[in-house]
Amino acid sequence: MIAKTLGLVLAAALLPAAPAPATPQPGTTGPHQCANAAARCEGTIDVPLNWEDPSSERISVAFAFLPAEDADGTVFANLGGPSPSVPGLPYAQQRLGPVLERKNLLMMDPRGLGKSAPLQCPGADILTPEKIAACAGRVGPRGAYFTADQASHDLDAVRRALGLGKISFYGNSYGTLYAQAYAARYPGSLDAIFLDSSMTIGRDGYTSWKNYFPSLIRNLGIPCERSKACAALPGKPSDIWARLVERLREHPDPDATVLQSFALMSRNNPVMGRESVAAAHAYLRGDKAPLHRLARLLPKTLPPMEDPYFAAYLAFRCGDGAFPFDRDASSAERRAQAERYYERERPLGAYRITDVFPAIGSLEPCIDWPTPRHSPPRPPGQALPSVPVLVMAGELDIETPADVAGTMRAFPNATVIAVPFGGHNLAGTPGPMGDCARDMLRTFLTTKQVADRRCTAENYRALGRFPQRLADVTPYPAAELTTAQRRILAAAFATAADATARRNPNAGLPTGPAEPPSPASQPGLRGGHVAFGTDIALDNVRYVEDLPVTGPITLTPEGRATAALRAEAGGRTHRITLTWEAFSLDTEVSGTFDGIPIS
Repeated sequence: MIAKTLGLVLAAALLPAAPAPATPQPGTTGPHQCANAAARCEGTIDVPLNWEDPSSERISVAFAFLPAEDADGTVFANLGGPSPSVPGLPYAQQRLGPVLERKNLLMMDPRGLGKSAPLQCPGADILTPEKIAACAGRVGPRGAYFTADQASHDLDAVRRALGLGKISFYGNSYGTLYAQAYAARYPGSLDAIFLDSSMTIGRDGYTSWKNYFPSLIRNLGIPCERSKACAALPGKPSDIWARLVERLREHPDPDATVLQSFALMSRNNPVMGRESVAAAHAYLRGDKAPLHRLARLLPKTLPPMEDPYFAAYLAFRCGDGAFPFDRDASSAERRAQAERYYERERPLGAYRITDVFPAIGSLEPCIDWPTPRHSPPRPPGQALPSVPVLVMAGELDIETPADVAGTMRAFPNATVIAVPFGGHNLAGTPGPMGDCARDMLRTFLTTKQVADRRCTAENYRALGRFPQRLADVTPYPAAELTTAQRRILAAAFATAADATARRNPNAGLPTGPAEPPSPASQPGLRGGHVAFGTDIALDNVRYVEDLPVTGPITLTPEGRATAALRAEAGGRTHRITLTWEAFSLDTEVSGTFDGIPIS
């Protein structure tokens, strides 16, 4: 869904405590047929459109139930969106793993999505205000009830229909908002809560979208400030990036557009984090190759944003959210308020709205979606239960771990774990960091204890200056070699390290792993080709212009790299072997240079 496409998460502050509200009456009578199922069972129940009015229209809510033999509890999982949830059951199974040997798994399509009374607008386009307004008119007043507060009542109706006791809630991204809404209304129905990549809630009970753009600028600096090479560049990363944006706007570059520069800034990807600031600095100095290479990974225009389910997406996002305009204002008033906010606060930094979005109504689609009903996901002043709560927050996510910890203080028994260099959807991330997050998830839901381990995605250092020629390369500190040899060695190693960086196990973009849709072959930075197969094969790859490097690199699943290379310099061929830990923060290299051992 669009929430994943644009990376939008929420922000705000802590809520004070207050008594829990009375819960609505269940929407069903008698046990559901899935209650006694021995294998996966999918079903529906009927619930009120408006839980505060039992006589309102009835709608159908769909769910999938996966019973465990001799179950000692149930995990309810929502992996985010807002999007259909039931189709994600296999992904939840993979993440939960052995937890499901003793616990049932329950997933429910939130109302309006999937098979739960689908709310749709054929031809809905999230980037076209006129189509958003038309969709809102088509949906009508019913759209005000497709929100997290109503979905929480749906979930408890499903729980009761299946005859389940207390549940453990696993929420990721938008699923953390559902979890907080449910906890506020059904505190006695929860056994434990695991939240991944949390959405925060303000004092008014609504989520806020204001942190998205400032977080992109902040996240530029985090990898850079921890790298001596990157930190040595002149100026702050945000200033370097602002100069890049101005340069691209004043001198349009078809191979690196302003929109692509925005996308590069917004990615929590190891390759982007490693290279983006250095590439921007190089571009400003006249070396365009590093930025052009990164830009090739990204589209030059926004992809189509049409999906009939955007009706339900907008109903949730707009009904659950707080924005830089009044919820009760007309569309014209909202547009004027949003324009004043963006002019005053400049949350996009150096970017103009039209650099990224067609218009203010595309940036803030809820301008044209009415929100007539007061529907805070967490009612202001609402006390939350003192059940065990574990929250994992990525350092490079939209919300800082500190912001997440602030809003989660509303849970008296919450533990918040910050993940260095972690992005969004930690337990769904491939590689070692994802393995660690999944272990935390499984341990907690099984024992209600926090696993004694530290998860981190910090397995790279941001680059500083991109050398263009051998003369620009800092010689490798190998006392056995001459200065010229040490410079060749350093350039050859940089060439190999540049290739292996594209196999980073925490990568989320197609930057090299030999699985679709990742490219099997990529151009070298300044010439030649890199092929990604069982091994990485360099074919006259030029990381610097005057040193072509050829040869294979073997990379073990544990990240140990071994290279047997030929480097051509000054009319001579040098044979170089290298062994190093490819994704270690402190890289130590051993091997040989023309038969001379180095370490």
